Amino acid sequence: MSPAPTDDVTFPATVPLVPVKDLVVSPFMIVPLNVARAKSARAIETSLQDSGDRMVFLVAQREAADPDPEPEALHTVGCLGTVLRMARTDGRVRVLVQGLVRARVARFVETEPCFVVEPEPLPDVPVPAEARLRSEALMRATKDNIDRFVKAGGRFPEEVALVVQPVEDPGRLADLVIANLRVGPADAQDLLERVDPLQRLAAINAVLEKELGILDMRQQIEEEARQQMSRTQREYFLRQQLRAIRTELGDEGHEVELDALRQRVEQAGMPPAALHEARRQVERLARLNPESNESAVVRHHVDRLLAFPWVEESPEAVDLLKARAVLDADHDGLDEVKERVLEHLAVHKLKADARGPILCFVGPPGVGKTSLGRSIARAMGRECVRISLGGVRDEAAIRGHRRTYVGAMPGRIVQGLEQAGTRNPVVILDELDKLGGDGRGDPSAALLEVLDPALNHAFRDHFLDVPVDLSRVLFVSTANIVDPIPGPLRDRVELIRLSGYTEDEKLRIARRHIVPRALDAHGIDRAQLTLSDATLRALIRDYTHEAGLRTLEKHVATLCRKVARRVAEGRTGKARVTAARLADWLGPPRRATERLPDVDEVGTVIGLAWTQAGGSVVVVEATRVRGGPGLKLTGQLGEVMKESAHAALSFLRARAEAYGLDPEASFAEHEVHVHVPAGAIPKDGPSAGVTMATAIASVLLQAPVRNDVAMTGEITLRGHVLPVGGLKEKLLAAVRAGIRTVLVPEANLPDLRDLPPGLRRRLRVVPCRHVEEVFREALVRPAASNGVEGPWSTSATAPALEREAR
Repeated sequence: MSPAPTDDVTFPATVPLVPVKDLVVSPFMIVPLNVARAKSARAIETSLQDSGDRMVFLVAQREAADPDPEPEALHTVGCLGTVLRMARTDGRVRVLVQGLVRARVARFVETEPCFVVEPEPLPDVPVPAEARLRSEALMRATKDNIDRFVKAGGRFPEEVALVVQPVEDPGRLADLVIANLRVGPADAQDLLERVDPLQRLAAINAVLEKELGILDMRQQIEEEARQQMSRTQREYFLRQQLRAIRTELGDEGHEVELDALRQRVEQAGMPPAALHEARRQVERLARLNPESNESAVVRHHVDRLLAFPWVEESPEAVDLLKARAVLDADHDGLDEVKERVLEHLAVHKLKADARGPILCFVGPPGVGKTSLGRSIARAMGRECVRISLGGVRDEAAIRGHRRTYVGAMPGRIVQGLEQAGTRNPVVILDELDKLGGDGRGDPSAALLEVLDPALNHAFRDHFLDVPVDLSRVLFVSTANIVDPIPGPLRDRVELIRLSGYTEDEKLRIARRHIVPRALDAHGIDRAQLTLSDATLRALIRDYTHEAGLRTLEKHVATLCRKVARRVAEGRTGKARVTAARLADWLGPPRRATERLPDVDEVGTVIGLAWTQAGGSVVVVEATRVRGGPGLKLTGQLGEVMKESAHAALSFLRARAEAYGLDPEASFAEHEVHVHVPAGAIPKDGPSAGVTMATAIASVLLQAPVRNDVAMTGEITLRGHVLPVGGLKEKLLAAVRAGIRTVLVPEANLPDLRDLPPGLRRRLRVVPCRHVEEVFREALVRPAASNGVEGPWSTSATAPALEREAR
């Protein structure tokens, strides 16, 4: 192509106009055009007929999609060109045109049958003298960029690259580059309308720089692709060689195993993070020697990733009527607990993704905390997993071990879900209060993330090292006492307290659940062993002294084993275990560790205490010995219990004259000794305050204490009786011990509403606001009172009682 000098172009008065879409024709550009519009074809024909030099005005459309543009839909600046060649094929006109010079549309002369316009020259503005240095620099930079562009493989004609080198005019150089460089329609129209040659040259030079950058990036991408292809081919050939070697060695099964492993990974339904890690580990495994230790570690990791239930879940259909039936079938009583469980299940039914609190059943051993969790799982149709936390002191037991350690394993949470085989089981965290901590970390801190609904959707086990979703797991926890549970962990659970059972409840549970289960477990028919209600009641009274049912279960199992032996030895006939012959089967009755007084004694008082195993009866003894003044306390008493004893003594000293006591003889010349038996067991708490006060008062006044009365309550220096906790458990312990009257703080009266009706009928509960009310109920007027007014009981001296529990 040779450039046409624009100075020689003669502007016609009028010229046919051809609209062009998706293209801007510029000076020096030679381009073929397909003319499909009839109006444009007539313009070409008019150019060939009326103009000896075949002039035509080529103007770009503003909107390329416009099929029949009007004058206002065309740009005003275009290129005056000439038709070099025309041909007709299949009814279409195909022309080859060359742009000559830029021009502007002065006005439209005709619009039919084709556009005819009056063109107006649009010459370049002269380059000022002070800009010649910049012009020279721009031209050199443009020529250098053209050379670089051609050498880099850019689409630019090499002959044009040679033609532009001697060009000294910046406008002509810019037009030559524009005509041969791919520029978008919008940018090309902008360049065409610029009449300042330096601006036009700077703009096209910027386009060249951008194209060079694109070329460099493309070459870099192609080089990376070639390297990757080379590496892939190299790996392919090496793998083929390795496969051949393994075939010769008879080890081709490893590759088959890897293929099967890859297929399992793809079909496991893992989330993206876990899938990426599993793929990475499988490829790493393929590069390792199957006999190496590292290969075993990697394979164990992949197997654990595959064993985790990423998508498997139990279909959940919560039916509250069925759930109630399941709870009633599995547990007798516990109505308030069942109501709370049903409320929890109702929320899950209405909102499956509800983030409710974690239930924590708190109560003595053997009252059915763990079995309640299993019943919840059965009612919801989910799998159930029990995780024992007793004695766990290592954080890794919850979060898992890092794979760098020998024998590393996932944590118990992940293992529990693997055992369940679903991602939505009921997980029972048993013995939450038995968690410990040492130098290996605090497992209770790790449980914070597990039990927090806002965090456990992305729990990260150290062994798996990928996020695990625990939000679908229903966690249920159990504990014997609340105090050892750390505060932050306690805030994440809802405490539901389970008290001990009464004798009637134990009898009912034994008849409905314990005995049938024991018979079935030992292979004994109901016709081979008969246990009457009287026998079971004697067994409960004489051989069990606990809030729960475990000791009762053990004794029933013992009876079943003895009968099983009889049957195995061939002795036929039904074994009848009566209450009178119970000692022949189980040995002498197991007495309670506390020896309760048979008669009213001075200084011996029956108190009630709360322990981890439920309520218990505690005997407090006091005596007065001659010697220096003071108070001696024995029996491994805690600080709070000691302070209660001192408070009781101070109250009695302050009220000595009112009780007819000689302060000098009673306190200055005698020492009071208070002892709580079972000295090997540490004891503490404020609830023994009234018990100690009654024992000290009995000693000082030489007034016997009724042996059918038990008491509990905290005492102040003014003698007021303050409320205590665990009242229901304490009253159950009193009933088991055969106590008929119990003195409790008046402030604890609302707690009596939780007592079963049968328990209320068997006890006379006396509320006391002041310790003198306790004295009036518990102390018996001594024979040597000589009519002295004192805090004596209004009841007659209680006879010796043969308690049912003894």
